[in-house]
Amino acid sequence: MTTSGATPAPDASSEASSHASSGTGSGTASGAVSDYATYIAGLPRVLAAAATVFRDEGGRVLIVEPNYREGWTLPGGTVEADTGETPRQAARRETAEEIGLDLTPGPLLAVDWVHGAARPPLVAYVYDGGVLTKERFAAIRLQEEELDSWKLVGRAELAGYLPGPLCLRVHAALDALAAGRGPVELEDGRVAR
Repeated sequence: MTTSGATPAPDASSEASSHASSGTGSGTASGAVSDYATYIAGLPRVLAAAATVFRDEGGRVLIVEPNYREGWTLPGGTVEADTGETPRQAARRETAEEIGLDLTPGPLLAVDWVHGAARPPLVAYVYDGGVLTKERFAAIRLQEEELDSWKLVGRAELAGYLPGPLCLRVHAALDALAAGRGPVELEDGRVAR
């Protein structure tokens, strides 16, 4: 049900039947589905990623150092949407793969639309991983194929490790967490207006 006045995007079956019954397309259901597949193939691409913010009792944030690119990041990665994976599932899977902790993500803290120069835009989801105990941190096992190290970093130090938009995204997620409010909508790490 649409309450905002916006028209929902058609699904394959409604698009196919509207083409077949309106005389557009090839006049057959299979032709309409083929037209719909062509339409979908021509749509702009958007990447999706999910990460989790874990903290220690002092409020420091867990960051990881990838070995395949410069800089540090949060535990997380690409949402495998082609397999039906959701952002929340991706955050959990990536955390288990990268640092060896299979933990259910907490509330969504931020959603960030990140423009890309050499790639399609990215929608980045950031979840609350909660405050981990010393025992949990001791249980971290890095995925050696992707990560070199991990560390806990205070909020004031994050800018020295995380690239610009990611640092802004993490700060916005921490602000949302501290304020006890729902997720914040961001564009390139800044609050969307």
